[in-house]
Amino acid sequence: MSQDTALIIIDMINKMDFDGGENLLENSLPVAKRLSEFKKEVKQQGMPVIYVNDNFGLWQDNATELLEECKKGIGKPVVEQMEPDEDDYFIIKPKHSGFFGTQLSILLDHLEVKNLILTGVAGDICVIFTANDAYMREYNIWVPEDGTASEYKDDNKNALRIVKRSLGARTDSLDLSLINDIFNS
Repeated sequence: MSQDTALIIIDMINKMDFDGGENLLENSLPVAKRLSEFKKEVKQQGMPVIYVNDNFGLWQDNATELLEECKKGIGKPVVEQMEPDEDDYFIIKPKHSGFFGTQLSILLDHLEVKNLILTGVAGDICVIFTANDAYMREYNIWVPEDGTASEYKDDNKNALRIVKRSLGARTDSLDLSLINDIFNS
């Protein structure tokens, strides 16, 4: 199962310097803590970790420069917990979906990935847009309820209901022991 599954981390490298950023930060801190632990478990199983991150209007940045810039914002505590490892993939996206205008599909094909664990922020924007595009590309999707956060908790719960009902995604908690059940159901 691990050979065809990838952990996608969406927009956790984030300054959070926008209206509502304080709320998103507050809701992201417990997600970052749990997600950083889960990432270690996933890597021990040999699964690839792919960061898919907004460019925040920094069109000429690379991953290193984007990471350093995001450490300057109020999101620094999340950025420091979620910092990519050298062997992680890092894709910079121009819009909400991790697929739109990026090489994500090509990378997933190259890695022979069929199952996606979609995590990150904001659950009601970039995570749900990425989940929708993954569904349209016929990937199996898991959007763990404790692996996403939004500015408002109710908005995150609504997004999870939509991906579960409309996209057939599982929303079980981040628990690697569930992976076979989730992707074989």
